Amino acid sequence: MSANCFIYRCSAKPDMYIYLAEQDDFDCIDKSVKKSLGILTFAMELNLSKTTKLAKENPEKVLENLAKHKFHIQLPPKLSVEELIAKLNK
Repeated sequence: MSANCFIYRCSAKPDMYIYLAEQDDFDCIDKSVKKSLGILTFAMELNLSKTTKLAKENPEKVLENLAKHKFHIQLPPKLSVEELIAKLNK
């Protein structure tokens, strides 16, 4: 299974992205969720498959959400870089 998806940066938080099944199809997102994302800026189009390597997401989960909900939200990591480095140095 593979699909084209359209990825947008969310201004609400660094490293938050939304993947859409259709370009600029923001109507598939609940209004309150969309509002919490901030300004959405197109980042890239991607042909996504189960074997696509993504830095922070499981491609199978993204494909599942795109098929089921028409979108997938990539949340920012819970730890800041400083917190992660401090944790690794322990």
